Amino acid sequence: MQASSSSTQPDGQRFLKAFADWARTDGLVWLYLFKTIAAALIALGIAMKLELPSPRTAMTTVFIVMQPQSGPVFAKSFYRLCGTLIGLVVMLALIGLFAQQPELFIASTALWVGICTAGAARNRNFRSYGFVLAGYTAALIGIPASQHPDGAFMSAMTRVAEISLGILASGVVSAVVFPQYTGELLRSTVRRRFSSFVDYVSASLAGRVDRSQIEATNARFVADIVGFEASRSNAVFESPDSRMRSGRLARLNTEFMAASTRFHALHQLMNRLRGEGSSATVAALEPYFHEIAPLFEIAGERVLTAADATQASAQLSQYRAALPRRVRETRAQLEATLDDADKAAALLDFDTATELFYRFVHEMNEYTATYASLAVDTHSREKWIARYMPRTNLFAASVHGMRAAIVMGLLGAFWIATAWPSGTNLVLNAAATCALASASPQPTRMANQMAVGTMLAAIVGMVLTFGVFPHIDGFPMLCVALAPALAFGTFLTTRPAYAGYGVGYCIFLCFLAGPDNVVQYNPSGYINDALALVVSQIVSAAAFAVLLPPSTRWLRNRLLANLRGQAVHACRARLQGLPGMPGVAGLRNRFESGARDLMFQLNAIAGSDQAFRQDTLRWMFSTLEIGNAALDLREELAAMTTQTGAHPRFAQHAPWREQTNVVLKRMSALFERPDARRHAEALAATSTAIATTQSVLEAVLRDAAPREERHPLQRCLSHLHFMRTALIDPQSPFAAYADATRADTNNPSGKRPGDTQGANHAS
Repeated sequence: MQASSSSTQPDGQRFLKAFADWARTDGLVWLYLFKTIAAALIALGIAMKLELPSPRTAMTTVFIVMQPQSGPVFAKSFYRLCGTLIGLVVMLALIGLFAQQPELFIASTALWVGICTAGAARNRNFRSYGFVLAGYTAALIGIPASQHPDGAFMSAMTRVAEISLGILASGVVSAVVFPQYTGELLRSTVRRRFSSFVDYVSASLAGRVDRSQIEATNARFVADIVGFEASRSNAVFESPDSRMRSGRLARLNTEFMAASTRFHALHQLMNRLRGEGSSATVAALEPYFHEIAPLFEIAGERVLTAADATQASAQLSQYRAALPRRVRETRAQLEATLDDADKAAALLDFDTATELFYRFVHEMNEYTATYASLAVDTHSREKWIARYMPRTNLFAASVHGMRAAIVMGLLGAFWIATAWPSGTNLVLNAAATCALASASPQPTRMANQMAVGTMLAAIVGMVLTFGVFPHIDGFPMLCVALAPALAFGTFLTTRPAYAGYGVGYCIFLCFLAGPDNVVQYNPSGYINDALALVVSQIVSAAAFAVLLPPSTRWLRNRLLANLRGQAVHACRARLQGLPGMPGVAGLRNRFESGARDLMFQLNAIAGSDQAFRQDTLRWMFSTLEIGNAALDLREELAAMTTQTGAHPRFAQHAPWREQTNVVLKRMSALFERPDARRHAEALAATSTAIATTQSVLEAVLRDAAPREERHPLQRCLSHLHFMRTALIDPQSPFAAYADATRADTNNPSGKRPGDTQGANHAS
């Protein structure tokens, strides 16, 4: 008996383990499917019990707002309700103004839907959905009500009641039945991202990461940053705990952007130094790099949790405090071993690298401290204001709006000219399709998938309406008949490749086959409605494919120009911060988040074009590197301007500062319209500024000026030198220009422009 028991125990453990793995993966899909169908049927049943005119609207609302986690359900429901109320008010006003003029009514409705669609394309997350609903609800309520203006108000009120019922059913089921919280997903995401970034830093500094891995990792970081902000904005709707940590999570995202940018700049500079054969400089710096990984270990184990990160933060603080003195000692040793011919160039490289390394340690310390603060409910770091600030092309958003208005206008004109009985469905569902698809990265594909899903829904709906419903009696049997058909579409929405099919199928199956309290068996009306739905989506898909398609080269180039424009913004914009983030901090936050948001959009529309994806990634790297260096330089110059009693050589109109301003202007012009001439001008200006700044630094050193005057100048020199190395980086987008201009920028002696006495700046 004992042998038998021991032999069956491993099988039981394997079964439990397999079941746990299934519950964490496919089990969650089946749970979401069950909750969605349950919420839809509950909303339908209550609406029928209350004898609302269109119970199918309540059921349709469930499929629109339902999400796997509770946070997105609450957020989407909130914005749907807001959009519904706004659309209701606007449509009542339009009906009151143009009830007797159908042409003006259709034109004004098309204009409103276009404005809302442009707003949806301009915004992010479920704020975008609020704009979608503001336009769609106006069409949904107004177009049918325009046929009977005297009942418009009651029609609008009952429609709001049906939508609210669907929202309530979704929220209750999502929160009560095995709830899945976005806050828990955020905690696991934070832990995973922190550990993966530490591993990436350790592997990169040890030289175990190649160029392709760097590009893939940074592309993943961009998607993580954008997705994390979306999850954070949803989690605040879930619980007080998520709201208490929301500010720190936003700060964590901002500090992760800063740390990853600093590290990439440092890593790229070291690659350039290795490529140029600066072996002595690299050898002096590498011992510092090997010291980073142990700082994120406790008793030989990698730090994972927020509680353990407290000790890592303390270790980083101690390391950072001791770093300036150690760097000065290393620099003195390096200077003693170098020949006079190579000394100036090597010391300038060393100084620039140590400045970047010091700033990376500082950013990593801040990132780790914020991560550690999540272990407690309240913390002072919650008060620091930093938000991810998306960046959208206004022209592209306007195109989405114009496209929706044109589609609605054309279909509205067709309806008025033909008096098609299903013309109301034709027009209002074109508005819905344009609005929903415009929020997708590939709207043409989304609209096509929705059209196919609607065709399938029309076939299934016909079977249900005319083959099944006449043979059943009572609400329980109605649920039995509807559940399998709805479950199929819900399952499709859980597969990203087929999500468009599932959305079209679920929404329009409810629209076509969703039963009302008074069921009307009208085959010709059903066929007309189904045909109107499919035609509206085909026309919408054609509009996305023909009227300035979003995946064409023109939009890519505009978005790429916007990405480069972030560097222009860093060089030119006023140093006007945000509340709680004065000066450069606020500008840097807008710069970092804007660049990554644009990169995320470019990745979304790149499709399978890997060459374009790599080109945009290189532009992002160059934008972040030079843009951050420009911000650092401007921060140092601004601090010098505000200091009192400084030497006249540091005055705002000193020659070296004037030359530095020329560098910023030339960099701005280069990123605004890159070409070989502008690249040569930027490179020449940078070289001249380095030489001019070096001469001032030599005078400062001769005068034995205090550290408060010497160190800002030293840091300015390092920023200028880094900008120059970025311009001649063979892996940057400027490589083609650098080949043509390198001969002009190198002096006859073979020394680099501006190569004289270097300076330490981490100290």
